[in-house]
Amino acid sequence: MKHFALTGVAGYIAPRHLQAIKDTGNTLVAACDPHDSVGILDRYFPDAAYFNEVERFDRHLDKLRRAGHGINYLTICAPNNLHDAHIRLALRLGADAICEKPLVLNPWNLDALQELEQETGRRVYTILQLRVHPALRELQQRLQTAAPRARHDVYLTYITARGPWYRYSWKGNEQRSGGIATNIGIHFFDLLLWLFGAVEESTVHLAEPRRMAGMLELAGARVRWFLSVNREDLPPDAVAQGRSTHRAISIDGKDLEFTDGFTDLHTRVYEATLAGRGFDIATARPSVELAYRIRTAAATPPPPDAHPFLRGTTADREVAS
Repeated sequence: MKHFALTGVAGYIAPRHLQAIKDTGNTLVAACDPHDSVGILDRYFPDAAYFNEVERFDRHLDKLRRAGHGINYLTICAPNNLHDAHIRLALRLGADAICEKPLVLNPWNLDALQELEQETGRRVYTILQLRVHPALRELQQRLQTAAPRARHDVYLTYITARGPWYRYSWKGNEQRSGGIATNIGIHFFDLLLWLFGAVEESTVHLAEPRRMAGMLELAGARVRWFLSVNREDLPPDAVAQGRSTHRAISIDGKDLEFTDGFTDLHTRVYEATLAGRGFDIATARPSVELAYRIRTAAATPPPPDAHPFLRGTTADREVAS
């Protein structure tokens, strides 16, 4: 049985990690979050120590290490700007890190973390759960074995409505979250790079705090993408059905269906990580670099063949959905 600790236990994504730790037969010995709404611990690990200050959390884990009962893994679910520091904490404690996306906000931080891996002998892993989704794994294998062809034509649309709270939370603060491209888009940017290969060109056509859009020329695809947290960007069919999220990917005019199969993806990633097949820094680097490149790029006027949602008409949204 491996011993885990976790930062950001009061956050949205923490329950999936708690479930994965439990599902894989391991235990959580300590958790940390400045917000004390952490009753979720009683459902999974009621005996875990809780700290609302990372300094006391650090001291507690160091005492365990010195007593010969140190943790094996530190799971990191804290706000994005803290990932780098919490990964460093894990390595200092002699533990491996399992960190939510994005691994870090700035690509150059990855170089320093790789040096720390070599110095400490510990490893850094991240959660790229879309790579273990059955339908997406099957698609990736088909693309890898298919006969060479011209670039695929891909449209990515992801809208997840967020209320006024979003602007005031850390997620709405670009310095803390990396903005929409990093906090929301990185899941899909990693997926696209995994499916279609390296970036050859990237153009941003819209750069707003709550909406972004652009085009990617990948080795195997031309991708038009649109990301938003604005409810008014939802297409008419989503509004009619009362849905607050719209996720659509089309490849050569054919919709990619992967709505189901999300219930245990974090557990699958944990299983692979514990077996030595986790997603490491080298795997995460391309999507971190791309998200940084996108969020720091100046927007240019969209061409006629840009993502249809940029044209803004109801008909365009119905076609793109």
